[in-house]
Amino acid sequence: MPELPEVETIARGVDARARGRTIISVWLGSKREPFRSKPTEIVAALTGRTVDRVHRVGKHIVVDLILESDGKISRGQWLVHLGMTGRLLVSQPDVPVPPHTHAIVELDDHREIRFVDPRRFGRLSVLSSADQSVSNTSEIQKLRLRDAASGSFVGTGQEPLEISENAFRALFRGRRTPIKSALLNQSLLHGVGNIYADESLFRAGIRPRRQAAGLSAREMARLHVSLQSVLREAIALGGSSVSDYVDADGVRGFFQLEHKVYMRTGEPCLVCQTPIRRIVLGGRGTHFCPNCQR
Repeated sequence: MPELPEVETIARGVDARARGRTIISVWLGSKREPFRSKPTEIVAALTGRTVDRVHRVGKHIVVDLILESDGKISRGQWLVHLGMTGRLLVSQPDVPVPPHTHAIVELDDHREIRFVDPRRFGRLSVLSSADQSVSNTSEIQKLRLRDAASGSFVGTGQEPLEISENAFRALFRGRRTPIKSALLNQSLLHGVGNIYADESLFRAGIRPRRQAAGLSAREMARLHVSLQSVLREAIALGGSSVSDYVDADGVRGFFQLEHKVYMRTGEPCLVCQTPIRRIVLGGRGTHFCPNCQR
């Protein structure tokens, strides 16, 4: 599943290519799974709107939309969650449409934003300034609006790249779950996934099974620094292409070349030469160095 650096890379790429463009048409496929909002609502919310900004919130790509009419400005948002295998591509119209394309948004320069998702775990939805609710309780829990009047999407947890050390430490205070599981809890920090939890714990020298509440202030400070540094480095290298991930141009990332533990089971640690171990923690494959991490 694309994590924070991959989603950030895609959002920046789409923003650079689509900001200021007006959406002139929307095509949606026949498969129901990708559409969290009704397809008719998505078409109505996007058509004729101008892309004001594309940015990331957690693991969501958020497209801010505006419509000027009769001297008034209305705002809305198009939310894209990539799921396990989703891609958001900006393509010229003569580029062949990939299989498993579920949405094509045509811009006024005739380029197309295409949502492609073979496994159909990704989700598309819309919000507008008039939205006072969403369709069901589970959606309300997932979307967490900043306020009903603005309909502004804020995700489910704290932003890892912005959270202070004190606030970071407070998130895990009293939590008796393994620190790896706590890092993956999207209601605490949104956007952190398996790759960057493993890599940041290695850099901080902390074993993934350690109880979150049992970490010292010094260890939490190291983890805060390592998490933010590994996320920023991954963004700079365009994310990690370990499966289906590509950016908005269809180009693979390079941070997988910098992985110290993730998917390196049995290989020597790049610091101490001890074989990297893999365990299953909370249902997730977890990689660590038994010598460097305590």
